[in-house]
Amino acid sequence: MDKDDVILISVDDHIAEPANMFEAHVPAKYRTYSPRVVREDDGIQQWYYGSIRGRNMGLNAVAGKPSEMYNIDATSYDEMRPGCFNVDERVRDMNAGGQLAGLNFPNWTGFSGQVLNQGPDRDVNLIMIKAYNDWHIDEWCGAYPGRFVPCGILPLWDVEEAAKEIKRIADKGCHAVTFSENPEALRMPTIHDTYWYPLFTAASDNRTVLCTHIGSSSRAPMFSSDAPASVNMNGSSIMSIYTLLELLWAKFWKDFPELKFSLTEGDIGWIPYFLWRAEHVRNRHSGWTKHDFPPGYAGPIDVFKKHIYTCFISDKVGPTLLDWFGDEMVCWESDYPHSDSSWPFAPEDVIETMGELDDETINRLTHGNAMAAYSFDPFKHIPKEHAQAGALRAQATDVDVVTHVGHEASQRDLDAWARMTSFAHAQAANADISGRAERLGETV
Repeated sequence: MDKDDVILISVDDHIAEPANMFEAHVPAKYRTYSPRVVREDDGIQQWYYGSIRGRNMGLNAVAGKPSEMYNIDATSYDEMRPGCFNVDERVRDMNAGGQLAGLNFPNWTGFSGQVLNQGPDRDVNLIMIKAYNDWHIDEWCGAYPGRFVPCGILPLWDVEEAAKEIKRIADKGCHAVTFSENPEALRMPTIHDTYWYPLFTAASDNRTVLCTHIGSSSRAPMFSSDAPASVNMNGSSIMSIYTLLELLWAKFWKDFPELKFSLTEGDIGWIPYFLWRAEHVRNRHSGWTKHDFPPGYAGPIDVFKKHIYTCFISDKVGPTLLDWFGDEMVCWESDYPHSDSSWPFAPEDVIETMGELDDETINRLTHGNAMAAYSFDPFKHIPKEHAQAGALRAQATDVDVVTHVGHEASQRDLDAWARMTSFAHAQAANADISGRAERLGETV
């Protein structure tokens, strides 16, 4: 397959939500409680929900920036590409990167909507969660039919309300919700508790996938406190390993044969080993663990193949090991605008990563599986020949893939970086970035 022929649907992108997102969706009597963007004393723009400070508004919003600045979060909208928060510019960036569609996770609320679940008045929380979902589905996704896979957030403190919200947004065409990779870490019942059964029932009945994004439990793998920065980046998939293992051995599958989860942003190259290990545990230790699989399940590999979607960006190992776990539950992701993203070179990276596979398999991984998982059909709106990477890029020849920011914002980035590195390194890097900016016509 040629890079211009791929059709790319990402199952993991992110939004830096615009400041006016709640204006049209919160009833008048509740508007004073709406989340808002505040400029703090140090000049940082930040979302607040009442007195609760949201997650970093510009978390890893580094698309278009040099790699030396990947560890510096944007502190205001003008430090990001407009495509991070403006849907028109997002689609232009998608075109420039040859990407047809994407599922966009929330940002300032936490990846599983934690912040909107933490307000002291649960009635108000529910209003704001519904307002978020209506904005996301009707405005963000609705602005460009066929270009976005909608993904809702849930009131996880009340499983009956969560089940109702799954049904409400499924009726609006949304068949993905963000869940937690470990709800117990958020002081909720564990994934094995029957508390979640109403939610599982609603997800099954409405063909809705429960998406478990890494970081959606608000905790990270436990490395040494002084570990080099590369350690945490190298271990980013570890939380997905924990989630996979708990799902492989969960006992609720007998009651929910249609339930689907997804492991988001965890890559796939590690999965064959843990599937092998799971089968080894079943064969070697079932005499004392007494774990029973439902009729029709030979073991943990069957659970994986029937219930758990996975995804990867540039994993060069996983695609060579598909014989271990099949290709029906594997999807591609972009992760725009985060630092692991292959944007704007996804078509090239996809061919480098999957080019040895046959075209049918590539099509499943790049878009077919995502369409099936999320009941999403972009071709109702966009002919296939216009959905290929080459055709999309032809619509975006005027898009500058470099992120240009103002003088003050650029200097703030450089100053922050200088504080985090040695003086000599910072001086050299400062000169390098300034030189790049000068060559690109920036004012720094």
